[in-house]
Amino acid sequence: MANRIGDLYLEDARRQFHGQKKLAEKAMAQVNDEQFFALLDPEANSIALVVKHIAGNLRSRWTNFLTSDGEKPDRHRDSEFETDGRDSRSTVMERWEAGWKVLFDNVDPLVPADLERTVTIRGEPHTVLKAINRQLTHYAYHVGQIVFLAKHFAGPRWQSLSIPKGKSEEFNASMTSKS
Repeated sequence: MANRIGDLYLEDARRQFHGQKKLAEKAMAQVNDEQFFALLDPEANSIALVVKHIAGNLRSRWTNFLTSDGEKPDRHRDSEFETDGRDSRSTVMERWEAGWKVLFDNVDPLVPADLERTVTIRGEPHTVLKAINRQLTHYAYHVGQIVFLAKHFAGPRWQSLSIPKGKSEEFNASMTSKS
């Protein structure tokens, strides 16, 4: 029974990670390059900076996930929140893809027995299950920021990523008719 629950958990965690990635990408596809780097105010983060941060976190947390601390000594977190003259949408998105690849390369082989293993993040011990949950919520938080910013910049051109405003009843009726 425990293995079955572990399998279900890992399957759902993988599905959630893929879903968060896809949600962010659908939102980012609705903004142009200028909007991708735009700041709402001087203290705000642009979509690009949030993407850089997620990418840096993905690389740091998931590289050698089971065997090394999740905060790598070569990570410079503060620089993830700064625009670098070399940053372009393309280079930022390359980091994004590379970070997600590290995550999937390390999460996909996990088995239920791994969920009870201990890993560290900034020296703090976590079960693998706790570390996965920590990262799922962290990425969901930042993906929400990406969606918010993209929707703001897209304005009336925004294409809903879920049930469009005013369409809940129609959606619910269509789901009921499928059962």
